[in-house]
Amino acid sequence: MPRRAIEVRADGAAPKWCMSLLENTFTAFLKSPGADADAKAVFAEGSLFSPYLFGKFFDPADAFPMWEFESDVLLAALRRGARTTVDWAENDCEYCLRADIPGGRKCDVEVSGDGAKVVDVSGLWRAPPADGRDWRAGRWWEHGFVRRVELPEDADGGRVEAYFDDGAGSLEIKVPKRSSDTHQQA
Repeated sequence: MPRRAIEVRADGAAPKWCMSLLENTFTAFLKSPGADADAKAVFAEGSLFSPYLFGKFFDPADAFPMWEFESDVLLAALRRGARTTVDWAENDCEYCLRADIPGGRKCDVEVSGDGAKVVDVSGLWRAPPADGRDWRAGRWWEHGFVRRVELPEDADGGRVEAYFDDGAGSLEIKVPKRSSDTHQQA
């Protein structure tokens, strides 16, 4: 079966997205010759990694409190045009985020977090700079992608599970909810 578990790094050493992606920078990047088809697919409208996913420009490296919004409301405009490749839901036990990763079969997808408040989904589709610096410290959008999701208060960020379907290039992240007893003590 092509679905496989991804190790979720929760070691407190989450990657540092040191350079903000601004709207004018993003527009210039997509118009440049350096933006290949993979980059355009990853940042396309409806993708989890698009800066326009939430209706206005939003740096994907900034944590977004996705679960504070109803999925049907947050992604409604994208669903009407059948352009969304991301969805989220919750039940009594967990939160679940599902997203297609454009070109996902050709890149490495990584899920990490601080074990409590934020989950990072990132990937690298182009070789990092040869200077040895961490690719996340500079113009990261030229080499990879990220979406940082802020977890709700009742989420157990230390028990995040992630699965990747190699055949479909889709990612599923499950975040268990803490029991009400544990939540009251925290």
